[in-house]
Amino acid sequence: MTGRVKRKAGLATAAALAEARNAAPPTCALCERPLGQRVEWHHLVPKSEGGRITAPVHPICHRTIHATLANHELARAYADPAVLRAHPAIARFVAWVADKPADFSVPVRRGR
Repeated sequence: MTGRVKRKAGLATAAALAEARNAAPPTCALCERPLGQRVEWHHLVPKSEGGRITAPVHPICHRTIHATLANHELARAYADPAVLRAHPAIARFVAWVADKPADFSVPVRRGR
């Protein structure tokens, strides 16, 4: 009987994996495009300011966040991704990157 139970458990696991594959791919917390092969984890409140919560972002989005805002600004006013998207420079970037592929990458200039 243990063989039959193991087989049923294996089928249930396989069904769960198939369902997970068919689910919508995770999205970037900043630009809300589907994530590609490379994913970075952005601390919504920087670790230097005591933050622990992270969100998945594209590498280009992560570089843009840190090139645009200092850690103390991120901690004080921009810990929420919706508020971060409302920042004028970030909003301009999000509009520009909206039609790019998931693994799109270019150098990011320091804007501070």
